Formats: sequence, structure tokens, C-alpha cells
Amino acid sequence: MIKVLFVCLGNICRSPMAEYVFKDMVKKEGIAEKFYIDSAATSNGELGNSIHYRTRNKLEEMNIEYGNHVARRITRQDYDEFDYIIGMEEQNIINIKRIVGEDKENKVFKLLDFSKNPRDIADPWYTGNFNKTYDDIVEGLEGFIKYLKKEMLTS
Repeated sequence: MIKVLFVCLGNICRSPMAEYVFKDMVKKEGIAEKFYIDSAATSNGELGNSIHYRTRNKLEEMNIEYGNHVARRITRQDYDEFDYIIGMEEQNIINIKRIVGEDKENKVFKLLDFSKNPRDIADPWYTGNFNKTYDDIVEGLEGFIKYLKKEMLTS
């Protein structure tokens, strides 16, 4: 089983959006049973809160199911449990490494590094542009799935 953890600042916008979009993608690919997918925050600011209402609205608009999400913070133990820890922006990567320590096993990635146009995914909490965030996340996840398929074929 491939264990994937998506991470952003508060775990109410970008990382749960990535979590549920990726769950939808692997389900449609017929490979959902090969994955355990979760999301987390690097800060304590939103702990215990559910998905931001505009994230929920975007997921509903795209017919993507989401669960009873509760924001949580990434832990040092998550590094041992997950195969991929994927942040949304460079600051997430810095904060992830502060929390989990050195990335000795090369598990920490930025989502859009899997795309043809590596960049940060802007936080829609600040930009208000949940459509752009969704498009960027889909772009990164499509690249991630291609990467995983290649990895699975070569391993």
C-alpha cells in the first residue's frame, strides 16, 4: 500500500482538497485499494476545524466526495508511516522538515514539482481563488499519478 500525506498550512483548504481529489482520481483509475491517503497542517491555527466552506463548495461543484474532515497537525511519526509527504508550497516544505526532521528517505515533495511547471500552489485562504487552487492541485496530482505509475513499473 502506498501511503500519501498532503500538507499545507492549516489543513482546511489546499491539503484536504488534494486529499479528496486524489482519492477521487485513484478511485476512477481503479487503484484506490493500493492507497492510504490523508492530509495534515504545519500549524496549529485550524486544528479541529472542518474543510473551509469554499473548498467544500469546489469539491461539490466537481462532484468529488469528501469525508468528515478534521484538521490535524503533521507529526514526527507521520514521517515513518507515510511514503510520500507532499506540501503545497516551499514554506510548507520548510515547516514539514522542521517538524519531522531531516528527510533522510527522500519522502518530502512539493506537489507541483510533479508537473511540467514546478511552482507553489497559492493559499486560497489569502487569494480567494479556489478555482485556481483546484486547477493547480489537479495539475500536480496528474503528474504525481504519472510519476507513481512509472515508479511502480520500474520497481
